[in-house]
Amino acid sequence: MSNSENPKRKGPVRQLFASIWGAITWLRRALANVIFIIIVVVILALIGQNRADVLPQNFALRLAPSGMLVDQRQAVDALAALTADESAEQAETLVADVVHAINLAANDEQVSHLVLDLNNLRGGGVSKLYEIGQALEQFKSSGKSITAVSDSYNQDQYFLASYADEVYLHDMGFVLLTGFASYHQYFKDALDKLAVNLHVFKVGKYKDAVEPYTRNDMSEASREHNRLWLDTLWQAYRHTIETQRELPSGAIDDIINNSTKLLQDAGGDTALMAQQAGLVDTVASRQDISRNLIERFGFDDRTDQYQHVNWSRYLQHRRELPLPGANYVGVITARGAIYGGDQPPGVVGSETFIQLLRQAREDKDIKALVIRVDSPGGSAFASEIIRAELEATRNAGIPVVISMGSVAASGGYWIATGGDEIWALPTTITGSIGVFSIMPTLEQSLAKLGVYTDGIATSELAGSMDPSRALSEPAAAVLQMSVDSTYQRFLQTVADARDLTLEQVHEIAQGRVWSGEHAKKLGLVDQLGTLQEATAAAAAMAELPEWKTKEITPPLTPMEQLMMQLANAGVSLPGDWQSSLGALNTLNHLGGGLGKRGQEALTELFGREAEIQARCLSCSLISRPSR
Repeated sequence: MSNSENPKRKGPVRQLFASIWGAITWLRRALANVIFIIIVVVILALIGQNRADVLPQNFALRLAPSGMLVDQRQAVDALAALTADESAEQAETLVADVVHAINLAANDEQVSHLVLDLNNLRGGGVSKLYEIGQALEQFKSSGKSITAVSDSYNQDQYFLASYADEVYLHDMGFVLLTGFASYHQYFKDALDKLAVNLHVFKVGKYKDAVEPYTRNDMSEASREHNRLWLDTLWQAYRHTIETQRELPSGAIDDIINNSTKLLQDAGGDTALMAQQAGLVDTVASRQDISRNLIERFGFDDRTDQYQHVNWSRYLQHRRELPLPGANYVGVITARGAIYGGDQPPGVVGSETFIQLLRQAREDKDIKALVIRVDSPGGSAFASEIIRAELEATRNAGIPVVISMGSVAASGGYWIATGGDEIWALPTTITGSIGVFSIMPTLEQSLAKLGVYTDGIATSELAGSMDPSRALSEPAAAVLQMSVDSTYQRFLQTVADARDLTLEQVHEIAQGRVWSGEHAKKLGLVDQLGTLQEATAAAAAMAELPEWKTKEITPPLTPMEQLMMQLANAGVSLPGDWQSSLGALNTLNHLGGGLGKRGQEALTELFGREAEIQARCLSCSLISRPSR
């Protein structure tokens, strides 16, 4: 019978593709079943583990933050978190988790002592260290002692170590204190050599975010206002260490300025130099330090170390589940640069953020809100969208308190004006009230390559934003007027929020950066205090006699929620499973992420500069580790 007589009969090519598709379908179903079985096994193991895991009656709590201290973790794939090696150093540690663990331990009769293991901490900036330091002070006031341990200490690590009653240092280690610095790379000559025409539109004598592209060095205005906040942060840093270590005033500067002589007196031994300078108490090998800790806290034959409980395990045992009907103060974190649209954690997206605000308004248990701002700014338009939504939240009867972290400058401060009250840390970097826009054009660069742009348009403005063409005078005038108008709106927004005149705001604006301490004196913030104190203020505004905090985050799918709960519980899969699922996770990202990341990189380079920005230049350096 011919094919025409049997329409159901398939040709060889169709049969081949049908077989391949059938194999793919079978593999997909088999993989789904395997993953489901793995999850069930892990859940059962976790349940069994929690039932068997009982904390000792008396123990030392080992607090070992790792990576960078942050207010919000960047986006992490849930499957990647579950398949990661649990021994690997975490890239980021939440400040709120560290503070919560310390506060719990201070009032926990089972916790006798706190051991700060700072070996894996990279840094986080003075403001985040200050908040943890305040919690350590409260811990010591409960009558319990703190021991700090590390092979060496950078400036951020040592800031926390200074709160300890005893500081251990490896006998080949060092304490690296150098002071603070703010350096940038400048590209004017490079751009000139590439024949890039950079069109800059800005308002504000001190708005130096454009300087790396228009100069080869720092301007005097930039030096002036950056020197003020940098000296303020350094003064706070050294004063804290001198107080905690009972050193004379000015001792830290003396150690840094005379480090060559001090090291020479110690025979080139950096550990001995640190001990002779009064920075550490005990210099010893790892084995000797371990023996000292075992003598104090007892020996744990399961781990071959001193008896202790790791802080992640401790928090897992002490976590509280949300209770329906209870009074809550919601906490929303705005970390990173500000852009429009939806953005992942670690970046502030206007649409993402207003969805969180609406989510909080719809939660009847949320009686007040704290917005934790840790942002150098970004899109002026996106900042205004978020500010207006905060105002709508207040109008809905929910008090809103702003808690500034390391930095809440420019667009970050624009957001802050939407709150009922603004709290900052003394070392917060804020202000930078000013705006700018940058428009690069490449007509001369392309001409050197023999590439030219020509055509027709219905007006002078049509096609004026094409970077391959020279920017026309009408287009330049439009951009400058837009920047001027946005600056005036920024001034008016601050004036209305802070009960100041436009003239008063302009005097302290113009892109100038202030520390939290100075900002309070200028009327830009209301109170100085930690996130915990700002949360208490929000609860007081809502007249809550008793309350708990609830972090407001984007809702996860059931699978994402399960994966993250397992990862947060410290569950990891066996090595073979990790390898298999990790490979699958990699393939999943390669399927569509490569092109998207390339598009995002191009958008960042060529698409965002023409947008009016409220962004701070030096603020991105505030949270970097001090080495």
